[in-house]
Amino acid sequence: MTSKKWALILGASSGFGAGAARRFATEGYDVIGIHLDRKSTRHMAEAVQEDVRKSGQEAVFFNINAADPLKIESTLDAIHEHFTGAEGENTIIALMHSLAFGTLLPFITADMKKVMRPKQLTMTTEVMANSLIYWVQGLIKRGMMSSGGRIIAMTSSGSRRCIPDYGAVSSAKAALESHVRQLSLELAPFNITANAVCAGVTDTDALRKIPINKKLARVAIDRNPHHRLGTVEEVADTIVGLCSPAFRWINGNTIHCDGGEDAVAVGNLLSDQAEGSFPPS
Repeated sequence: MTSKKWALILGASSGFGAGAARRFATEGYDVIGIHLDRKSTRHMAEAVQEDVRKSGQEAVFFNINAADPLKIESTLDAIHEHFTGAEGENTIIALMHSLAFGTLLPFITADMKKVMRPKQLTMTTEVMANSLIYWVQGLIKRGMMSSGGRIIAMTSSGSRRCIPDYGAVSSAKAALESHVRQLSLELAPFNITANAVCAGVTDTDALRKIPINKKLARVAIDRNPHHRLGTVEEVADTIVGLCSPAFRWINGNTIHCDGGEDAVAVGNLLSDQAEGSFPPS
């Protein structure tokens, strides 16, 4: 009987999610992609699906709001039905949470008409943190994730550091890391691990939406021992690597994948030259 291993990626059409989908496919994983794209950006999800299939793997994508409880349930039902109707044993080995949709507004500013509203704060936390719990609950309830499974959630240094207009995302990332630690405890009886991956500043669509993205990139290049930004592909290598049986004892951690960027407090004073550059226009 054939056995197929699947990666379920939340936020699969761009950034780290897209990079991981492509990398998982090259390692023999079939990919379930969850994304939310309008007509103008749907081509990105289609490109990821095409690349997965070119690697010889199956791609099943759903264009939905990944934080809507009803959509989560119906989508998981559809995936379960797909597994039931397929030949051989189908199981989800990896669940990657890479949802980057939140409100970038200050909590307090001179014009209090332009501050974060309760609904915006709640939405950001629901999408970028709490949705992880809902998907994991749904998978466990349906028995769709096997022993040896991996939960991997993308976080950022904003969970510990302040960035202008990033307050809602910062609190969501802090909550996400807390959720990962709790899941590492509660999933242990199922032999499933949960970890967060904290990438350094990386050129993604999510970064470019931050108003001071160019300044963040310049500071990151200066601080990083390699004097460049990391790439989506380097982060994807880490994500897929964590799914190896060799890393089964890593659990409940926030793992930095940044070339040393987070370890350096200030720019490298030994060099005046930064080899990397940042392209946003």
